[in-house]
Amino acid sequence: MNPPAISKRQYVTLILILGTLTALVPFSVDMYLPGFPAIARDLDTNDARVSLTLTGFFLGISAGQLLYGPLLDRFGRKPPLYLGLLLYVLASIGCSFARNIDTLILLRLVQAVGGCAAMVTSMSLVRDLFPVKDSAKVFSLLILILGASPMIAPTAGGYITSAWGWPVVFVVLALIGVLVLLACLLWLPSPYRPDTTMSLKPGPILKGFYQVATTPQFYTYALTGALAFAGLFAYVSGSPLLFMKVFGLSGKVYGWIFAALSIGFIGMSQMNNVLLRYFSSEQIIRVALICYAVTAVSLFALAALHALSLPLIITGLFLMLGCVGITNPNASAMCLAPFSRNAGSASALMGALQMGLGALASVVISMFDKPSVLPVVVSILVSALLSLSAFYLGKRKIVAPVQAEKGAAIPAH
Repeated sequence: MNPPAISKRQYVTLILILGTLTALVPFSVDMYLPGFPAIARDLDTNDARVSLTLTGFFLGISAGQLLYGPLLDRFGRKPPLYLGLLLYVLASIGCSFARNIDTLILLRLVQAVGGCAAMVTSMSLVRDLFPVKDSAKVFSLLILILGASPMIAPTAGGYITSAWGWPVVFVVLALIGVLVLLACLLWLPSPYRPDTTMSLKPGPILKGFYQVATTPQFYTYALTGALAFAGLFAYVSGSPLLFMKVFGLSGKVYGWIFAALSIGFIGMSQMNNVLLRYFSSEQIIRVALICYAVTAVSLFALAALHALSLPLIITGLFLMLGCVGITNPNASAMCLAPFSRNAGSASALMGALQMGLGALASVVISMFDKPSVLPVVVSILVSALLSLSAFYLGKRKIVAPVQAEKGAAIPAH
């Protein structure tokens, strides 16, 4: 299927809508982070238990993507998207009425299952609407919009929590979900024709996932990107405890630091568009991962020497986020490049792996209730070393790579 011709005006509209869909889940994570202490106090629990609401969210995203992938290929992009967004809105409202931590954990999981429809659909539509040679650039533009989440969400969440309480944060998220749903209803095209021959029985679905998962180019770049992204999840999960408990910052100041750090992620993702004029995605990923590893080792060494001050850890996290920001769009583009017919399943599997590892990282962080820099620093170090290893070991298995930036032919699966 060849992507349809898109005018400049349509291009801008599509990028905005797809970017909003991509940012919905991260926004749902970032906005309530400053409310962690208030949630622990109001629900009579501790910080570690509150962190499990983040873990439940990541698990819901991981499992939900495996559900939506086949549905998007079988019924088209829009029906599963609308269903997911409706579920997201209802669960967000439910979160605002939660009166114990177990209920909030469960509702966050349901909220994630609904919200992940937006994430999987946006990835699939990039493959549907744009030529393969433009996919890495499109992903970089989506990250530009995605970057608004860590810049706006925690800061806004901090002020909302201070003024009206953390339940209002989830009311705001529900309203955002309604606006996104309306935008998709009014302006989102979907040229993909549903594959009515695709079975939704477990056997064929698992076979389709197996075909995707055993493609060397897929598992190499999916693992590389997911392992690198796990470091970002460790940072997100551990940052409330790190900044507000270890360094004693207020929720508002934490929100501003979180926003400032996101500049590294956004800036490097946009620098990617320039770098792609001169280098391949593979070359960019290699250098970014090496820089990521050097940064992680430096942070760990400083922490081991008890020399990791607030300015130093902010600098290290800024560099780490920049490395992940430039790795992610290239890894995503290279990961999805070999697929056309089953792009929904490929997107879902890639996202599930990313969120599954992110959930694992957040579980590890939640096990440490005692304030310390080590849980975050060690998790980032493990993420950096494993992602670099996955890249070098996996690319040996790729015989004829489909180059996302060169628009090579895409074999149908």
